Amino acid sequence: MKTRRAILLGRFQPFHNGHLKVIKKILAEQDELIVAIGSAQNSHTTENPFTAGERIMMITKALDSEKVPRSRIYTITMPDVNNNALWVAQVRSNSPPFDAVYSGNPLVQQLFKEAGYEVKIPPMINRVDYAGTEIRKKMLAGEEWETSVPASVVKVIKEIKGIERLKTVSQKE
Repeated sequence: MKTRRAILLGRFQPFHNGHLKVIKKILAEQDELIVAIGSAQNSHTTENPFTAGERIMMITKALDSEKVPRSRIYTITMPDVNNNALWVAQVRSNSPPFDAVYSGNPLVQQLFKEAGYEVKIPPMINRVDYAGTEIRKKMLAGEEWETSVPASVVKVIKEIKGIERLKTVSQKE
């Protein structure tokens, strides 16, 4: 029987509980999942404070703490191409083969549909608490953000001094 393998594209800035729940849901439907870290070349900005390597750490530690078998997950990085007509080919060339694409982004959905892929919209889980933009705003404001991400991700962010970085890069000259 053919292995069912899908790809989930996201920036994961930071990896939060919504991402974790979506990954578990996808793994209930698919044999394997490729977690593609988008905008991999970006870091040290208010919108993208964490490096691709730090995001890999967050994802790996969160999945390990939840006992998600690593044999079912591929974590890859995906730099931006800035040319929508070429983007699907870029994803294909940088990824293991996949049959289905999970994305909440309408442009990503359209591009992969046009390329002949099965496109699925993952559930948006508690977007009030589980949205990277909101979590980063709470970090900047000194508000409680830790319950929106797995405990292992809190540890990574503290280890890399992520809050301090975010506050520094958000300052205007």
